[in-house]
Amino acid sequence: MILTGFTDEAGQSLATQIKATKDLGWNHLSARSIDGQNIHDLSEADFQNSVAQLNEAGIQVIEFGSLIGSWSKPIESNFAVTIGEIERAIPRMQQLGTKLIRIMSYAQKPWGEDQQEAERFRRLREIVQRFSDAGIDALHENCMNWGGFSAQHTLRLIEEVPGLKLIYDTGNPVFQRDRSKPQPYPWQDPLEFYQTIQAHVAHVHIKDCLHPPEGSDEPERYTFAGEGLARISETLKALQANGYTGAYAIEPHIATVFHATEGETINEEQCYNSYVEYGRAFEQTLTQSCTE
Repeated sequence: MILTGFTDEAGQSLATQIKATKDLGWNHLSARSIDGQNIHDLSEADFQNSVAQLNEAGIQVIEFGSLIGSWSKPIESNFAVTIGEIERAIPRMQQLGTKLIRIMSYAQKPWGEDQQEAERFRRLREIVQRFSDAGIDALHENCMNWGGFSAQHTLRLIEEVPGLKLIYDTGNPVFQRDRSKPQPYPWQDPLEFYQTIQAHVAHVHIKDCLHPPEGSDEPERYTFAGEGLARISETLKALQANGYTGAYAIEPHIATVFHATEGETINEEQCYNSYVEYGRAFEQTLTQSCTE
């Protein structure tokens, strides 16, 4: 069983990310950003320097956490941007021997507006095919994108996009309404979401959180795995019962660098310590779920 994580939440520099991985006793990391740049947006010199550091440390990159079709990109965005990200990602993944890349289905438009599903499906077909031709699996994550509207929306992507596989993120259903159900659109049930899509899950992201307070503009609040509403323990048991043999990638969001707002002061020591503490705590949770 492989344990990994989005190490940019431990620190911006790759040296810090490698140190956090080694402190946890892990041999893999999930690459998202290095020094504030997504790995597919680094200069070639910076990327090659990163490769040298990873090789020297004996750390493998198990997945690219790309920005392809992400929640930050509307479906009206220029598709040439996506193509450029793909063309930069493929040779870098091949050089690192990385077989998994996280993609999404572009940002959700306000519910009730035209979601332009046909264009989303068209784009994802091309994205998945380009990666497949290069021997890489493009995995869709249930985030704040079209596929994240509900488990049924995710299954529709599977129907419409040949070869698409899934990342299941345990925490993302907690703060999203289930748009497959009638008004007033209940919060998604994480375990129900997983059970609905489980046949197509190839990778798992671990996060946990609490609902945004009703009637407020406050965001969801992130917690250690098992302390929120993501039904982590039940989901881990269900994964094992279903014969899941893939990796678990922590994405804590507890004291995160990646989601810091511009101008926000970052306590680097707190970010590092919280990431490592989260990883150790999750190991215990996973071990316990395996033995119960």
